[in-house]
Amino acid sequence: MTFGGIAASDAFLKQVDVQTVCDGAALAAANEVAPGSAYSEGGISTGLPLDQQTANAAIADYLADGGTQLDAWSAATSALEVTVTCSRNVEIAFGWLFLAGDSLERMAVASAQAPTL
Repeated sequence: MTFGGIAASDAFLKQVDVQTVCDGAALAAANEVAPGSAYSEGGISTGLPLDQQTANAAIADYLADGGTQLDAWSAATSALEVTVTCSRNVEIAFGWLFLAGDSLERMAVASAQAPTL
């Protein structure tokens, strides 16, 4: 029973870590301005416009700067919001007992809106 509690706690902490990284990536992407759209005739009256290419670059930079390893990530943008999905396979305490030595996939989803004026 003790081993199960330790394994569950470790899995939870690994999930929190992936969620934290995903939250930061979403915020980094939401704070990047799509240069072509920001200075168009419509201006930025409703918020800083986002685009897929700029969001992907911001996320990649964020992950590289933090030295964070994810097994996979993807982003989807709308005009003013970005949603990031992250996953990482992790080893947990006593994984040999509960997972037959396999890793455990941890996934997280985070969304962030572009700043508004």
